[in-house]
Amino acid sequence: MAMKIRLARGGSKKRPFYRIVAADSRMPRDGRFIEKLGTYNPLLPKDSEERVKMNVERVQYWLDQGAQPTDRIARMLEAAGTRDKAERSNPNKGTPGKKAQERVEEKAAKAAAAAEAAAAPAEEVAAEE
Repeated sequence: MAMKIRLARGGSKKRPFYRIVAADSRMPRDGRFIEKLGTYNPLLPKDSEERVKMNVERVQYWLDQGAQPTDRIARMLEAAGTRDKAERSNPNKGTPGKKAQERVEEKAAKAAAAAEAAAAPAEEVAAEE
């Protein structure tokens, strides 16, 4: 039986609330699970202690039993210090588009021109004295 540690959605429409559960990977997302391991409330601020609550001992037990965490749960475990950071491959999704790259280049050119203009009068004042 392939076990997963994943999020099961609860809450009402546009007010998400998630349970962190250990479940058989064949079961539906919000369906049957074996054990509730914690909660995740994305509506709370990121620095709030109430945002992610996990029973770390039980999570570690399930990991030792061979349960695979989903990507989001793996990130939460990394933030909690339970799991080592993993390398993730995201080769093309993170690169900006053509227009965004052009805007960055224009901004850099303007900043360089402004820096030159600011440096030039300072040099002239120093030369006159």
